[in-house]
Formats: sequence, C-alpha cells, structure tokens
Amino acid sequence: MIKEGTRPTKTLSVILNGQKRVTEIQSNETLLDVLRNKFQIKSVKAACWVGDCGICTVLLDEKPVKSCLVLAQETMNCTITTVEGITHNDKLTELQDAFIRHGAVQCGYCTGAFLILGHYIINQQQRFTFSEIQEMINGIICRCTGYLQIIESILEVNEKQFR
Repeated sequence: MIKEGTRPTKTLSVILNGQKRVTEIQSNETLLDVLRNKFQIKSVKAACWVGDCGICTVLLDEKPVKSCLVLAQETMNCTITTVEGITHNDKLTELQDAFIRHGAVQCGYCTGAFLILGHYIINQQQRFTFSEIQEMINGIICRCTGYLQIIESILEVNEKQFR
C-alpha cells in the first residue's frame, strides 16, 4: 500500500557526460527535471516546457532532443551529453571559441542548446552550407543574437574539418 503523499520511485542509470550516474526518479519526471534537479546540470535551461523553444536541447545517444519532452525513465542506460560533456580538460572547444569570437553569446540563456546542436552538426563529418545550418538550428529560439553569429560560428568550425 502506498502512503498518501508519496509516489513510487524507479532507479535510473545513465551515462551522463561520460560518467555513469544513478538516481531515483518518479515516473512523471522529465529528463530536464532530472538533469537540473538531481544531477545539478545547470547548462540545460528550462523555458517553455512544451518543446517549442529548444533551450533544453541535449544529446541523447548522440542525437539532439528537447529534454522537456523526454520522460527520464525512457533514458535508462542511455548516453546523455550536455555542454559540460563536450569540453575536455577544462579548455574551450573550437566551437566555444568561435562563439566568443563571433559574438554568438549575448545573454547566454540559449547558448548551451546552440553549443550542443553545433557540436552535433560538426560531428556529422559532413560539409554544411550556411542555409543548411540555418535550417538545422531552427528549433532553438534566441532573443538576442539574431542567429547570424551562431550560424557563422558553427559554419567556421564545420569548414575547418575540410581544409
């Protein structure tokens, strides 16, 4: 019998940014909730909670997803990557450096999502055009930059792979 006011929990085990992590979750918790509240990953932002803004984008098994739309229990034994997982030895990645040089970081609220999506694009090992990158990032809303600097940053790093 379940006590009033308590909910049954499940054990969630994932690989988060290269490390095995385990926590207890409730069946209705989203991946966004778990990342922010249980694993203290604050680069993944919460905004619309309905998948419209894309600010909560992470890589789930190397594919971009809006973490507010994914139930945490669906990620059992999956690999999850956030901005914290793309840096190595506390050094900026080429993409992060390009974001700084191009002024793609304004208020910073959307930056984590764009960096994760940019990382995904670059790791496709395919040359993309400005228009293709523009289309690929259209699921994330930015109120500050106008997108040009973000696209230029991703394009620059993508092009470097083919020189």
